Amino acid sequence: MSPTLTPIAAVFGIMLLGAIVQKSKLLPSDSDNILNQYVYYVAFPAIMFIALAQTPFASITQWGFICALSLSMVFTYVIALGLSYWANPEKSALAAIRALNATFGNTAFIGIPLLGMLFPDDKSALVAAAIASLLSVVMFAFALVSIEIATSKALTGKKTDQHQIQASHPLMIMLHALGSNPIVIASALGVGVSAAALNLPESLSQMLHQVGNTSSPCALFAIGMVLTKAMHRDSGSLRWDKAFIIELNLINFLKLILQPLTAYALLSLFKVEGQWLTMGVILASLPTAASVYLLAQRYQVHTSQSAFAILISTVLTFISLPIIESLLSKGF
Repeated sequence: MSPTLTPIAAVFGIMLLGAIVQKSKLLPSDSDNILNQYVYYVAFPAIMFIALAQTPFASITQWGFICALSLSMVFTYVIALGLSYWANPEKSALAAIRALNATFGNTAFIGIPLLGMLFPDDKSALVAAAIASLLSVVMFAFALVSIEIATSKALTGKKTDQHQIQASHPLMIMLHALGSNPIVIASALGVGVSAAALNLPESLSQMLHQVGNTSSPCALFAIGMVLTKAMHRDSGSLRWDKAFIIELNLINFLKLILQPLTAYALLSLFKVEGQWLTMGVILASLPTAASVYLLAQRYQVHTSQSAFAILISTVLTFISLPIIESLLSKGF
């Protein structure tokens, strides 16, 4: 097996194991929720914090890398948004979910373990994945604002606990989404420690590394469980008509082809070279994150379609990523 396929196969193997365990009901039905909560609130914040805290501040502020990835996400998001409004005018929540499916890559749950395997001796791999994850969270928060505003129109006059912040200003909704995100908080603290050049106690460093290292297998295992559960829940409510097949093809084209190409062009424009260029394009090539399905399910917007879009993009990545990495290694 090629050096590139080995870590990719390991990543998808853990996801497949999670799917098999979920299908066979070896664990309680809510095990995926527990694993996701552990990874989201404990393991990922730990690895993000320690990776950034122990990286020199100058190595974190890769402005060319940050600008290129940001613009590639925004460009893809706007294209998907425009296509959705063209097909379904005045459906803002639907447009936001479709755009998020075409933009929000799994930079945390897949990106961190994948880059860690592809670049085992390069500490900047975790930093690159951390930067991409933060940018993805910002895009997610922006889409959340759009959906909150759209759904609030249908819930005018109804004050429920789930939609308490709907009356807030859009900026407040976004700040709330970012400020309550444990990955954002941990990353901000890590950058602060790095900027202040503080040395953490060795015992604390080892503890955070140990906890953080559990994030990758737990996250990948949970993705397999979540996708399997989503398929079982939503497969019967989906119509495989021509419109849906076209939508799936467009979303996967935007996510797996257009976004990586845009990222490559912008990274080259900003003169990002070497492994940072390779890591940037790989991160832009990742499949849609399962978080999009959870958001769609929460608001009951395009739930089944999102589940299948995530599943198909994840499967296709097993083919597309080795091709992209091979092209990059040949100096494409």
